[in-house]
Amino acid sequence: MPPTTSRAPAPTRPRGVILAGGGATRFGGRPKGLELVGGRRILDRVVDAFLEAFGTYPLLIANDPQAAEWRPDLELRADLRPGEGALGGLLTAVHAGDGSPVVLAAWDMPFVPPGLLRELAAGLATHDAVLPASDGRRGVEPLLAAYGPACEKAILGALDRGDRRAIAFHDEVRVGILPLERVRSFGDPALIFLNVNTSDDLAQAEAAWLARGSARS
Repeated sequence: MPPTTSRAPAPTRPRGVILAGGGATRFGGRPKGLELVGGRRILDRVVDAFLEAFGTYPLLIANDPQAAEWRPDLELRADLRPGEGALGGLLTAVHAGDGSPVVLAAWDMPFVPPGLLRELAAGLATHDAVLPASDGRRGVEPLLAAYGPACEKAILGALDRGDRRAIAFHDEVRVGILPLERVRSFGDPALIFLNVNTSDDLAQAEAAWLARGSARS
């Protein structure tokens, strides 16, 4: 009888999640992910990044009463615990994975690289959460990251303690940080992590998009 060999389990396909969060009202009441960059809505650009990365449509987490009209082709979920900020959005995302890992992005990031989404997902083979290093105040970007099912209990514990920081649960799970040098291989971190929160941010994103187009021509 030939010897038997054990095989590692096949990696579980991650579920993509887009976080709209909160009331999502900026720009005089218009949800910011519906603003245009390069002639297309930011939301649509983030959806395209997930489609290129994983070949499947992401889930949309939003609390806005009009959210079902934004992208009728996306499954929509509201926050499990409304009013808990970004960490509440992470809880909803991980719970929506239903035992599978999730890779998420905020819906106001117009320059999400598909390759970075795949890289973050791959890191879950050895970690419970994988975040890219950034030059921001946290040193990492928790709203463009990958999370495994083990994070759900840890996030719930942080929320029950009243700690709403997006990194409040990190001490209780295995966290991997994608080095900034590796992040740069997917693009300029200043653009990758650009959140369109204000009209100035939108103008910056539009200028960056035009510059990218000029560089290619």
